Amino acid sequence: MASNFKPAERLKRMKLSEIRRFFSLAQGMPDVISLSLGEPDFTPPKHVLSAGWQAAKEGKTHYAPTNGIPELLERLAKKAYRDYGLKYDPNSEILITVGGTEAIFLALMSLVNPGDEVLIPNPGFVVYEPCVLLAGGIPVYVPLLEKNGFRPSIDDVTSLITDKSRVMILNYPNNPTGAVLSFDEVAALAKIAAERDLIVISDEVYEKIVYDNAEHYCLSTFPAMRERTLIINSFSKTYAMTGLRVGYVYGPRELIFPLWLLHQYVTACVNGLAQYVALAALREPQNFVRDMVKEFDKRRRFICKRLNEIGSFRCVTPKGAFYVFPNIKGFDMSSEKFTELLLKEAHVTAVPGSAFGSYGEGYLRISYAASFEQLEEALNRIEKTVGHLR
Repeated sequence: MASNFKPAERLKRMKLSEIRRFFSLAQGMPDVISLSLGEPDFTPPKHVLSAGWQAAKEGKTHYAPTNGIPELLERLAKKAYRDYGLKYDPNSEILITVGGTEAIFLALMSLVNPGDEVLIPNPGFVVYEPCVLLAGGIPVYVPLLEKNGFRPSIDDVTSLITDKSRVMILNYPNNPTGAVLSFDEVAALAKIAAERDLIVISDEVYEKIVYDNAEHYCLSTFPAMRERTLIINSFSKTYAMTGLRVGYVYGPRELIFPLWLLHQYVTACVNGLAQYVALAALREPQNFVRDMVKEFDKRRRFICKRLNEIGSFRCVTPKGAFYVFPNIKGFDMSSEKFTELLLKEAHVTAVPGSAFGSYGEGYLRISYAASFEQLEEALNRIEKTVGHLR
């Protein structure tokens, strides 16, 4: 390597993902139970997956259109109307991306200028901050506090907006906390965005994974929001297709076109065979999704009960996604050290809350996207390990 090699300046503030770090540390431990990745442990129905094989047999292995195959775009337009009464032009207002993460990257790189302020949730999904920094933006952290059920305070949001504010990122149901917003809370945030002329990136990839009769409210359905909102979604969580990397974005043409412009040079197009699998998933009855959420609910109730029975844990019961975010401050240990202890002593992986932002310190993200038997064993190991701390 050349002696004068230096990474680009824009990478100076990038950090390694703590999620991936703990996942890598667990490799080579044969009996480890992984509760760290946000990945459903289900497999889509065989007839859905076979759509990819069928497409391959038919020779559909060439470049797909940059914005996505027409059949999938049409079906997604129908989904938006069926679910939320929203009309999007499949040719100009929907973009197929490489998972939701590429959509977030494209949105921020396409819409944020150097010096623009971007409101992001804290704790929040680990992709937001790095993408804001890469775009030259300034992250402004909206605290999600346990006392508020990990939902944003409207007063906090209002106080953080300045003349430099350009974009607000929302993510509900939320990763890592599992929080879900009420109708009134979404309406209040929408009103703020409209009044302060903010573009909103609404990350709704967990839209179908909600519990206790909770309801997900799509931000673009609120007054004055369709024209200023990018709705980011994905097949990864709803259909357990994380590895196929098929995401999508809804938005007005004025906001979608800049993403398309960048997308054509970043990836050219999304894997065509994976798009046909996604299409099959949308066409089929949604029993698979309902059954998966029902099983997640069973696990959610179990893990919250067990954690709260173990001394020094305090676990708020989440209303969405498939994570719990227990308070571990009673152990008088940093979240990173506590996670390392669980890996070393219990052979259980989780993610330190600090990986999701400063307000995540003192918490732990545990994914219950693992079998019930694995969760039982993991909680037994955790209870035994922390028993030595008291």
